[in-house]
Amino acid sequence: MAKRHRLIRATPGQVWEVLADGERYADWVVGTSRSKPVRGQWPEVGAAISYEVRIGPVRLHNETVVRRCVPGRELELEAKAGPLGTARIAIDVRSWGDDSLVVVDEHPLQGAGGKIHNVGVEALIQLRHREMLRRLEEVCEEARRHLGGGRSAPGRPEPAGA
Repeated sequence: MAKRHRLIRATPGQVWEVLADGERYADWVVGTSRSKPVRGQWPEVGAAISYEVRIGPVRLHNETVVRRCVPGRELELEAKAGPLGTARIAIDVRSWGDDSLVVVDEHPLQGAGGKIHNVGVEALIQLRHREMLRRLEEVCEEARRHLGGGRSAPGRPEPAGA
């Protein structure tokens, strides 16, 4: 089971705003592009978004469905990856002082992904999660700057006009 965490210099509310925007999914999830809500009201249980995965000239269209949601705190998704099967991805947003501790926990549910899951695959998922959490932090920082609120992370000055 691939589990990774990151301290993000944004409030849990700011992090949740990004997670709750189905159109921004591709901005922070590694390997995806062009996400859009297709069913329900994201991130309510049963809601789904579609997204594209590009591997060179090949474009695959997949879907992620919300399986559990505690607004502002927990989001559990089932990501469908065609012939690779499905995976459970749980995202937990915890208050950590003025910041957020975000924990991602992923494991295969069905299909080939579960059959080939091993230490090597686990290492790749860890690398993917590290980049995904970095991107999530970047999107949260961008949103904070755009709204003109909050504070900058230590060692990073506020941009002019923010």
